[in-house]
Amino acid sequence: MSDSSEDEYDAQADEEVEETEEVKTFAELGVNEVLCEACERLGWKVPSKIQAATLPAAFSGKDVIGLAETGSGKTGAFAIPILQDLMENPQKLFGLVLTPTRELAYQIAEQFQALGSSMGLLTAVIVGGVDKVAQSLALAKRPHIIIATPGRLIDHLEETKGFNLRSLKFLVMDEADRMLNLDFEVELDKILKVIPKDRRTFLFSATMTKKVAKLERASLKDPMKIEVSNKYKTVKSLMQYLLFVPQKYKEANLVYVLNEKAGNTFIVFCSTCQSVMKTTLMLRHLGFPALPLHGQMSQVKRLGSLNKFKAKERSILVCTLVLTK
Repeated sequence: MSDSSEDEYDAQADEEVEETEEVKTFAELGVNEVLCEACERLGWKVPSKIQAATLPAAFSGKDVIGLAETGSGKTGAFAIPILQDLMENPQKLFGLVLTPTRELAYQIAEQFQALGSSMGLLTAVIVGGVDKVAQSLALAKRPHIIIATPGRLIDHLEETKGFNLRSLKFLVMDEADRMLNLDFEVELDKILKVIPKDRRTFLFSATMTKKVAKLERASLKDPMKIEVSNKYKTVKSLMQYLLFVPQKYKEANLVYVLNEKAGNTFIVFCSTCQSVMKTTLMLRHLGFPALPLHGQMSQVKRLGSLNKFKAKERSILVCTLVLTK
């Protein structure tokens, strides 16, 4: 990269920091007192860049398409305006959040619950790998917010008596590019046909592919486009290094890195479920507190591994990129 390009990049970075620093509090963006207190409990001192850009548009009644990387605060960007509208216009089956993976669905539900803890918020997570009867009972209670993977939601729309989305006010499609890459296009089309046309829609994606653009045209009305990242950008707090290692030395180098960075938490990605178990067993035999997470595990065991890792009971999570309905 040339010096001039570096200067241009630095200037853009400075401008982004200045834009973020202009917003001091969530209250200045129009967030009500109850939700401001919830944000403070979560440790959100100031809005993230995607939140600062999205909230004013959402509060003005616009549909939104947001392009932002994972870890940028997207959940707050769509959860806060939905919950604020729900407080002003309370009703059941208020919002639907579609997401590509089970684990992400549970993470989104946790943030909704944390933000809505003082308003009696009722949520339901509808994903594969969980008993359908228990999910049907949860849906029968008519939760305010449903967080679902598209495949399992279609199952309930077709099979669960009395369940429909006719009163829905908000639709969120999170990680839209990943959902479309997983061939959820047919399921998304089915869902869009059975929900009210008179609704608000938020679409979030890390990249703007042709499929995402097509989905935008099919599901959003005159949206405001907000872009705070591009395809090759990651969150500023993430440091990335690339190390080329011969195949026969991979395990030795992994153990070396884990020893050198002891005291931190680690996520180790493997290409297959079998390699996840092999790596986990190797690390355990060497005394490392490793947990597996892959698609062939039951949902209960997957959540158990994830929760132990989040609670820091174990410091190493060995996993595949878990992609399921």
